[in-house]
Amino acid sequence: MFGRRKIAALVAEFIGTGALTLLILSVQRSTIGVPFFVAAAAGLTVVLMVFALGRSSGGYFNPALTIGFWTARKLSTVTAVLYIVVQMLGAWGAYYLYTYFVKNDLQPIGGHFTARILTAEAVGTGLFAFGVAAAVYQRFSTAVTASFAGLSLMLGAIAASSAALGLLNPAVALGTRAWVWGTYVLGPVIGAVIGINLYALLFAEPSKATVSVSSAVKAVTGKKPAAKKKTSRAKKK
Repeated sequence: MFGRRKIAALVAEFIGTGALTLLILSVQRSTIGVPFFVAAAAGLTVVLMVFALGRSSGGYFNPALTIGFWTARKLSTVTAVLYIVVQMLGAWGAYYLYTYFVKNDLQPIGGHFTARILTAEAVGTGLFAFGVAAAVYQRFSTAVTASFAGLSLMLGAIAASSAALGLLNPAVALGTRAWVWGTYVLGPVIGAVIGINLYALLFAEPSKATVSVSSAVKAVTGKKPAAKKKTSRAKKK
């Protein structure tokens, strides 16, 4: 059912999301857990993980991004669902690994729903997703795409941190005990959907968008999309 390439893609999403969650936990719960250093740690981790694993899965590591690219028809429904499942598992695994390291359970930090936090997470994730979409649709190299993704995440997290935790990732929210549906789950999803589709509709060149979709299909399935057959009718004399 699953070939080596598909399994590698799922494992890449699991490892990438887990590493991102673990690094955020390690900085967030430390003595230097100020928003800037948390954002910097998240950005650097994304740079490394996208550079190392991006060719295998696309380097999403974030259910909000996955949903955003699914709405932009860059991912199939089955692939998106599988990615979200392994991303959540990766974040949950990172939580247990961190609590094993510190020998202590973590208290919830998500608080309660407020429109201000929802808006902050949506705006920050929108900025992050817009930068990632620019790299994808302009077909940057792996190194440049990784840099764009990391820098965009860092800036988006800093922008959101004035009113929220600046996680911008529902999986990370689960792993850091900040799982609140109305803020740290819904907020990033709304921001990612708006940011990605805004870039795709207004700024992406149609020819490059088509090529990028073909590349995404090839990366996930290992096969090129089937070409449409041209039919022609013989002219009657």
